[in-house]
Amino acid sequence: MNYQQYTQNQKISQITEDTLVVGIDVGKNKHAARAFNYRGIEFNEVLYFDNNDYGFKSLRKWFLNIAGIHGKKEVIIGLEPTGHYWLPLHEFLDGNGFKVVTVNPHHVKKSKELDDNNPTKCDKKDAKVIAKLLPEGRYSEPNIPVEIYAEIRVAYNHRERIIKDLNRVKNSIIRWLDIYFPEFQKVYKNWESKSALLILKNTPFPHEVVENTSEEIVDIWRDNGIKRGVGSKKANKLKSVAKNTIGVTTGHEMAREQIKHLLIQYELLIKQKDEIEEKIIEIMKEIPGAMEMVTIKGIGEMTVAGFIAECGELFDYQHPKQIIKLAGLNLQEHSSGKYKGETRITKRGRSRLRALLFRVSLPLVRHNKEFNQLHKYYTTRSKNPLKKKQSLIAICCKLIRVLYALGTKEVEYDGEKMLNDIKRPKDYQQVA
Repeated sequence: MNYQQYTQNQKISQITEDTLVVGIDVGKNKHAARAFNYRGIEFNEVLYFDNNDYGFKSLRKWFLNIAGIHGKKEVIIGLEPTGHYWLPLHEFLDGNGFKVVTVNPHHVKKSKELDDNNPTKCDKKDAKVIAKLLPEGRYSEPNIPVEIYAEIRVAYNHRERIIKDLNRVKNSIIRWLDIYFPEFQKVYKNWESKSALLILKNTPFPHEVVENTSEEIVDIWRDNGIKRGVGSKKANKLKSVAKNTIGVTTGHEMAREQIKHLLIQYELLIKQKDEIEEKIIEIMKEIPGAMEMVTIKGIGEMTVAGFIAECGELFDYQHPKQIIKLAGLNLQEHSSGKYKGETRITKRGRSRLRALLFRVSLPLVRHNKEFNQLHKYYTTRSKNPLKKKQSLIAICCKLIRVLYALGTKEVEYDGEKMLNDIKRPKDYQQVA
């Protein structure tokens, strides 16, 4: 992977008199490109090209022709990463050996009025704004995962979509129960158990439960290999609540079809989820340091997979601070003169990575002894104690550092070493 981190001065110095600067505004079906020198003087008219092979080749021919006419030896191309539409164009240009960088959409939005003091937005204008940001060093090199890292990102994204669909189906089943058999969940706190699903498949309505004897209900479970936790006592309890149901008694014919289809979808999505998670674990075994990260108590394989899917190859980062910034967990300050505002996280970065880390911080603090001690220290220290949520954010940042160390050094988690590496005042041990 040709991904590198540069300071802004290094970014600026990469664009010289011999560099042709191309800005491209990306759309779904058509893109717009404009070409400039390093001082912002434009060459030629704007080029509109289609999002296909012919359009990409016409773009390459266009800027190579401009570079030849004006004696430019290098070409740098800036894109605004609009949704997913920029990925094929990036792969084409990068595969042909051209330097492709991305600009932050927030920067484009903030700087588009500098030239004409006009909030107008159009493809032609945006392409110019993107190009003007490059000589100022306001760009970044996209960290596009390749090989095994591309595989795990695609697999994890697919798992996320499956879980989203699964949650939708689960909510629909709960809604169905609330309408037609609200008492069902008094007997089954977990409607996803095997015995509960069998009842929903065979006798989903209260009147059907009442019509069957306890022995017939028990036979449904026994015939499907369920012998533990079910019996006449469970069947009688189910019949008892069914007799006094407040469930809706109309529309049962189509309601039966509805629950049938929902249960089919539910079982299919569960199967797909299990299959993709097995494949993710197999992929993780090939990634250096991945299985070492799982040795942290309170961290599971899917959490580590999500972390790698969002970050890519950890060796591409010189310091874990870069991942903290990628997650939008770096701090911002609002102060002016005597006024000093509250310090907050920027939330500028990968929201899914930030959400993943925050979600895992809760069980991590609960089940991991060392992170629990760290959380207690952050919230009870004598100087600058943190609120609980602030402490969890600090835990997220610490977790990034730990995962980075385990992944790059390929060593297993050592809780005592983690605590010993933290610089803290003398009162830490008393609080912990």
